[in-house]
Amino acid sequence: MSTDVTAGTSGSSGSSGSSGTGARQAPPVPGTPPPPPKARRSRWLPAAFMVLGGLGISLFAAPLAALLLRVPWAEAAGQLLAPETRDALYVSLVCSLSATVLCLLLGVPVAWILVRTQLPGRSFLRAITTLPVVLPPVVGGVALLLAFGRDGVFGQFLDETFGIRLAFTTYGVILAETFVAMPFLVLTVCGALQSADRRVEDAARTLGAGPWTVFWRVTLPQIRPSLLSGSVLCWARALGEFGATITFAGNLPGSTQTLPLAVYVALERSPEAAIVLSLLLLAVSLSILVGLRRQWAGGL
Repeated sequence: MSTDVTAGTSGSSGSSGSSGTGARQAPPVPGTPPPPPKARRSRWLPAAFMVLGGLGISLFAAPLAALLLRVPWAEAAGQLLAPETRDALYVSLVCSLSATVLCLLLGVPVAWILVRTQLPGRSFLRAITTLPVVLPPVVGGVALLLAFGRDGVFGQFLDETFGIRLAFTTYGVILAETFVAMPFLVLTVCGALQSADRRVEDAARTLGAGPWTVFWRVTLPQIRPSLLSGSVLCWARALGEFGATITFAGNLPGSTQTLPLAVYVALERSPEAAIVLSLLLLAVSLSILVGLRRQWAGGL
């Protein structure tokens, strides 16, 4: 009796509530799982990310736009063709490329030791090799001067034994740029070695391949994209190096004066020349980075 009364009540209320549509939901079939809840979509999260991301992009774009707006285009050609500009560009390219080659020769073995060996104190070695990333460049230059200067711990030995002087020479520029740039290569190659498929290397060893063959034919192809990206980061860091270079190698035009040092000197006597040199440094760095990025990231 009560069931009939309830059914009649609900039927009358449903009829009055759905008088406009006349449709009823089908009752759930016993034994079937309930439908998943609908995902809640928020319009505020994408909007907030767009606003914050736009502010972040403007932080990079605003200085570049200001630099382009202040370039004295009428004097740009004369500043770029000046002998001191050509010398600074030559020293910058030679030293940064030489430092990148040194980083490849020394950084890859360092990364391999940190990842593939069980040497005691690896955490301490990792901290030492990545210290220049967070170390102020001027402090790095002072440390290099105390180590490889003419009166340094090792520099005095090199000078008296082999007649090699590094401080305040072009070789000092290369050494300073290698010191500050190599951690970027080590960190990149370490990540690649950790994610490389060790089973392929083990399979090559079981087929009779030696350690050098496994490294050149199996390991190196696996880490090649990271090796290329690490080299580009190294080169870019070496090209823009300032603090360690001016502390350890000085600022001698035609010998140790790189483009960042030339910009610093020109900023004191001729801001227009500093702007033109900054534009040249920006153009060289950006063009090579964009060109190489197409090779390892598919043009992203």
